[in-house]
Amino acid sequence: MKRAKQWNLPGAALAGLLAVLAALLPFGMAEEAPLYVRNEWNYVEGSMDVSGGIPEDATGRLGRIRALGRLTVATEPYFPPQEFIDENKSGQERYVGSDMELARRIAERMGVELQIVPLEFTDVLSSVAEGKYDLAISALSFTAGRAAVMEMSKGYYFTSEQASSGLVIREADAGKILSVEDLSARDIVAQSGSLQESMAVENIPFYRKFRRLPTVNDVYVAVMAGKADAGILDVENARAYIKNHPGCGLKLVEGVHFDLKPEFEGDRVAAPKGELELAYFVNGVIDEVVASGEYDRWFEEYARYGDAQN
Repeated sequence: MKRAKQWNLPGAALAGLLAVLAALLPFGMAEEAPLYVRNEWNYVEGSMDVSGGIPEDATGRLGRIRALGRLTVATEPYFPPQEFIDENKSGQERYVGSDMELARRIAERMGVELQIVPLEFTDVLSSVAEGKYDLAISALSFTAGRAAVMEMSKGYYFTSEQASSGLVIREADAGKILSVEDLSARDIVAQSGSLQESMAVENIPFYRKFRRLPTVNDVYVAVMAGKADAGILDVENARAYIKNHPGCGLKLVEGVHFDLKPEFEGDRVAAPKGELELAYFVNGVIDEVVASGEYDRWFEEYARYGDAQN
């Protein structure tokens, strides 16, 4: 990370020079431009060179991570292949997936110990927004609401097709639920705090009851058990779930999908609001794993890994 070069001038001379510069600049432009900024969409797009680890002059939370020698990462470990639990492993090693590899790479570049903290999804968001943990890495999509209370990184994983959410129903209801209009007298569910929850609110105007559930798995189970008629879920995740659970009796409703706006695409890392230096470090690691294709390789590896477990 480069800092501005210091001028060794006597105090009075320096003050005079600054006064002259201020007088020459248009009103409001005399102040130094901020070192770290967000882009027009309010997520952090710039990056830091992370090859040398955390800079010695790091401030804020990044400086504290360096001093403590530990990075804490909150996640909901029930969203394969990004994050899930390997029951054959123990301790921190049981948290696996492409996002967990990203978390480990960030800690490695920082030169610190990693502590993964498993939580329900809504707690992942609130705990990082409140500053309880350093980062949230949990297949997070960008939303304006999240960017208002957390620093969102640049995207690191993008689906091969347009990112979208859809309706998962029981196969037995395939002829009864063909469109959003068929939900007007039915119960729907989505994961609380998820992008799918907000997309349901935007795209499904009429329903009998709308319940928010703690985890993605709860949504699948509720539909399978007949406690809900339809679940609003990420299409890619739903396809993987149905493939990995033959006999689950679930299917996606063909032709019904809610597309994500291009500027909101991509999974992102979240940091506490105001911790732009930390977000720039994270982006530096994201640059590495995206440019090398490493994250995509992790994703494919853990997709196969998850298939083998089912």
